[in-house]
Amino acid sequence: MTAINGVALGGGLEMTLSTDFRVMSEKAQVGLPEVKLGIFPGFGGTVRMSRLIGVDNAVEWIAGGGQHKADKAIADGVVDAVVAPEALRASALSLVKQCIDGKIDYQAKREPKLQPLTLPPMENMMSFQTCMAMVAQKAGKHYPAPIAAIKAIQKHSGMKRDQAIEVEAKGFAKMAKTDVARNLVGLFLNDQALKKTASQYEKRAKEVKQAAVLGAGIMGGGIAYQSAYKGTPIIMKDINDPALDLGMSEATKLLAKRVDRKKMSAVEMGTTLSRIRPTLNYGDFGGVSIVIEAVVENPKIKKAVLAETEENVTEGTIIASNTSTISITELATALKKPENFVGMHFFNPVHRMPLVEVIRGEKSSEEAVATTVALAKKMGKTPVVVNDCPGFLVNRVLFPYFGGFSMLLRDGADFQQVDKIMEKKYGWPMGPAYLCDVVGIDTCVHAAKVMAEGFPERMQHDFKDAITVMFEENRYGQKNDLGFYKYELDKKGRQKKVVDEKTYELINDVTADQKAFEEEDIINRLMIPMCLETVRCYEEGIVASVADADMALIMGLGFPPFRGGVFRYIDNIGTKAFVELCDQYKELGSAYEATDKLREMAKTNETFYK
Repeated sequence: MTAINGVALGGGLEMTLSTDFRVMSEKAQVGLPEVKLGIFPGFGGTVRMSRLIGVDNAVEWIAGGGQHKADKAIADGVVDAVVAPEALRASALSLVKQCIDGKIDYQAKREPKLQPLTLPPMENMMSFQTCMAMVAQKAGKHYPAPIAAIKAIQKHSGMKRDQAIEVEAKGFAKMAKTDVARNLVGLFLNDQALKKTASQYEKRAKEVKQAAVLGAGIMGGGIAYQSAYKGTPIIMKDINDPALDLGMSEATKLLAKRVDRKKMSAVEMGTTLSRIRPTLNYGDFGGVSIVIEAVVENPKIKKAVLAETEENVTEGTIIASNTSTISITELATALKKPENFVGMHFFNPVHRMPLVEVIRGEKSSEEAVATTVALAKKMGKTPVVVNDCPGFLVNRVLFPYFGGFSMLLRDGADFQQVDKIMEKKYGWPMGPAYLCDVVGIDTCVHAAKVMAEGFPERMQHDFKDAITVMFEENRYGQKNDLGFYKYELDKKGRQKKVVDEKTYELINDVTADQKAFEEEDIINRLMIPMCLETVRCYEEGIVASVADADMALIMGLGFPPFRGGVFRYIDNIGTKAFVELCDQYKELGSAYEATDKLREMAKTNETFYK
């Protein structure tokens, strides 16, 4: 008998499955998330779960890797009873007493878990084939653990418990030795380290009871929504009513979606909206602990707004800029108290993207940094602290990747082939052309100029690129339905990319005759400059650790998690082999030149993760 009063995940749930009965608190949660680490349950989970709730349900729990509440657990038969938290102990003891008194036959309850699965041979085969097809489509080829779990269940389905557990253990050991498992387990450990760092900052933070955001566009509205949704009241200021209407509309739309998905009640939606106070003036800013500036990405405008804001807040109020590329140290020159100023870079869309870069300027105080980190965490985000430089961390390493893409197109690559290889072969959620369209080509061009000024030797081109052509043709991507692709609404009203042959006509003058490139050549030409720029950020102290950098790229750019991040990617290749790879492409320019320190590491094949 097991009483579950908290969170029982992985081995915790597997332990409970070894008992005859499970009573669960209404507030508890259970699950088997092992596939998220590139492995599958290896403590009897695939054996007992499949015999307890059937193959289809077991596959959903094991291959899905979800964390489930009590209603799901009781509906699927994972637990035998769900009770109020205060009744858990008494209910569990009552059930034990009934077993002891012979009122419940616990041995009969145990028997199915000791025996083979009872499906007829044909039904057995069909069930597993259907499950594997569905899971393979969802998991993709880069995540083998879900399919391996189903194969293990199929293999031991005709065996009794003890023999079946041996089969499970062998399959588990095989998966645990894969690169994917090592990378995903490494990510889990990195995530834990990142949370520990944030907790240390929280100890030095001052409490934020009231926040404010300047600028009520899509980004400002998203920030206001996120703050209000997570419980921190926020004032949203702009210079005219239409702008405020847009910001409130964005927040309302996001909350309405939660109501539609039954994630929130209408009453809760109203309560959340009441935490957002739109205004055209600074009248209520006296009680604000932190102001997040989210106006247009123009240094002159930002400086003017920041200086005006400083005049209308109390002395200790922290001001944070949501800039994506502009130097925090430079923006701070507009302020009388630069120690109260930091960067707080949210990623778009705010409600979906988990990362927030907290940027420390030359004069930012530790209290300002710590308070901003604490607020980001309170808003449900994962903060990564970085030091100031053009583009900070994420955008700084993204634009050498875009530079590699531009050179590929210049040399005759087909942007559709490039996208396909980077998505299907490498594992990015979207290829570089598609990513430009999603980010906004106008945004890309503006940011590229900032990056070229900051790092001219690596990020300034001596040729006109296809991205610039798209911009000059007013093709900004998804925001106006034309970019490298054109965008149409599907039946659900979502944007769908469609091939536009006119793109080839427009970029014809800046690209060589089209030719096919080898898959590895495309990957190398894109990934080498991104990897090297990330290495430079680490060597220069822009980011504190390789773990922070890897997590930031995964959460901010969608770097393929199964690869573990840039530094694990280099480690898996080997530093010596990676430097040799860089040298093969050195004719492409300084963005492909390995750093001196990396060359030193290569001499002994030293790794970034020890």
